Amino acid sequence: MKLPVAALAGLAALAATPSHAVAGGTAAAPPPPPYAGVYQPRGTDEIGLWREADEDERTLANSPLVDRDEALNAYVKNVLCNAVGADRCKATRLYILRTPVFNASMSPNGTMRVFTGLLLRMRSEAELAAVLGHEFGHFERRHNLERFKASRSGSDMLSWATMLTAMSGSYQAQSSFNSLQLSVYGGLFRYQRDNEREADLLGLGYLNASTLRPQAAAQVWRNAMGEAEASATARGLKKPRFDAIAFTASHPPDAERAAYLGDLASPDGATRDDGAARYAQAMSRWQALFLDDQIKLNDFGASDYVIAMLSAGGWTAPLWRARGDLYRARGHPRDLVAAGEFYANAVALDPELAEAQRGHGLALLKTGRRAEGQAALGRYLALKPDAPDAAMIDTLFKGEN
Repeated sequence: MKLPVAALAGLAALAATPSHAVAGGTAAAPPPPPYAGVYQPRGTDEIGLWREADEDERTLANSPLVDRDEALNAYVKNVLCNAVGADRCKATRLYILRTPVFNASMSPNGTMRVFTGLLLRMRSEAELAAVLGHEFGHFERRHNLERFKASRSGSDMLSWATMLTAMSGSYQAQSSFNSLQLSVYGGLFRYQRDNEREADLLGLGYLNASTLRPQAAAQVWRNAMGEAEASATARGLKKPRFDAIAFTASHPPDAERAAYLGDLASPDGATRDDGAARYAQAMSRWQALFLDDQIKLNDFGASDYVIAMLSAGGWTAPLWRARGDLYRARGHPRDLVAAGEFYANAVALDPELAEAQRGHGLALLKTGRRAEGQAALGRYLALKPDAPDAAMIDTLFKGEN
């Protein structure tokens, strides 16, 4: 039996038809919908997704990547609550993962994952609230369930089309099947991008209704574009396109997101507090650790951009030390000279910063300034006699005498 070519063409047209109304355009960012109380999953599909998420959360709760510092967790949770409201916030269980990636996610059962790479890159409570509100928007609109159903429908369609095309055996049927595949996959990716736009606008709606400055949402994506461009430049790659949509892109282009988030931020909120000082204070304990993790990614341009961005409010000893570590890790002769200068700036601001003394000493030794390097390493050992690498540094120090 041969499948009529028209039937396959009809399936392709059906797959190409949008199944979801995209939030966006020029309409104002919507206000938060009325809170409907504690939500429980409905239907076999959603109950199944929640059970899988529950199992994932059990594993996550015991993961060594989870940062269990109570003060840090309480602070990030408070930012989320200030963005989406205390009632909604109760539905969320938050986990901070020590992962140097700019990302956050939320599972169908209310599990929110926040990566330390995100915390490092945010410069204010408003910027963090924009990202966390976006993730909560996915949860509130049940996007995981919608995407699951859309993916299943697409795969079912392709399974039937595969069988019928094989039965047909004609070139025209195969050609129509190829078109159907492109339509299905393209439709699914477009569907994901529409979900992201909707979550962007819902997150901005939370921010518009909060006490924080909503214009910060657009700045998040401007910073992301700056980092991506710096990373590409340092690698000698072509400048990224921020206004183009790849066929397989699951998110809208960064330039598009920055534009519509900027346009739809409430003008009345432009003068609100963005919580930058509070955020800097809360992250001060963690910044050095998060920067260490970032530098170990071996992405010089991105790390240098992040450090420079964090220095917008003024260079501190930990930031100079981090920049010294970054340049010393790359290790070009000119980098070692620059690293020595950066470490010198750090110890000038804080002579008690042991890690800066260590880095300064190693950089000076590498550039032939042995006496100065020995003195810096001696100060490091005096400040941290029980440091894990004290024996190694002491051996190096004695070996240089």
